[in-house]
Amino acid sequence: MKDTFSVGGKEIDSRLFLGTGKYPSNRVIPQIMEASGSQVLTVAIRRVDTDFEEENILKYIPKDVVLMPNTSGARNAQEAIRIARLGRAAGCGDWVKIEVISDNRYLLPDNYETIKATEVLAAEGFQVFPYMSPDLMVAKELEKVGAAAVMPLGAPIGSNRGLKTSELIRILIEEISLPIIVDAGIGRPSEAAEAMEMGAAAVLVNTAVATAREPIIMARAFGLAVEAGRAAFLAGPGATSEYASASSPLTGFLHT
Repeated sequence: MKDTFSVGGKEIDSRLFLGTGKYPSNRVIPQIMEASGSQVLTVAIRRVDTDFEEENILKYIPKDVVLMPNTSGARNAQEAIRIARLGRAAGCGDWVKIEVISDNRYLLPDNYETIKATEVLAAEGFQVFPYMSPDLMVAKELEKVGAAAVMPLGAPIGSNRGLKTSELIRILIEEISLPIIVDAGIGRPSEAAEAMEMGAAAVLVNTAVATAREPIIMARAFGLAVEAGRAAFLAGPGATSEYASASSPLTGFLHT
């Protein structure tokens, strides 16, 4: 059964989104995309420089990839809005991941500035994917102002610490009708599978792949893990129990 994902006005097959930072070379990006099966790639708009071809990351992004520019570097809503508009003017399309971060130590998103940026950009026709700290009331407000999805962090960005906010993410999955895309902190394919088993619509991974000893192999591992976790969610895992339960009837032994 084909399990396509409809989000932001597009139909995509893979529920693994990838980032483009921290790779030793932009040249590896096409191989990473092929190995993982991912179809969505996020890139910082500040890394798009059409005046210098060798430095322009867009040169290395496959043509069939859905590009999701992000507003990395924005410290408030006003800066995020300006960066998003520049990205669209540069030909990066209407998808945009909103990152508003003024905290330099933990790099936690400013939820309230994120809401303001989302409202303005959604009204301008952008498909807005806000990166946020998992908070139910904030997620409801993002839904209200027109976000295409909600992207809660699993742990501080770039930390590879896993799903430290899993209970809060679970609440968003249960209460918000928008797709929940777990972003930031996932460090192992098993953690991506766990997020998908919970019912997340997708996950976004960057550091865990880019800093692996073998990034291309790790990209493939994440692609497989996301598929497995999604299949497990659709299958409906069995109930848990505090006590043992025999998988075969305790009757019919040889001596009876």
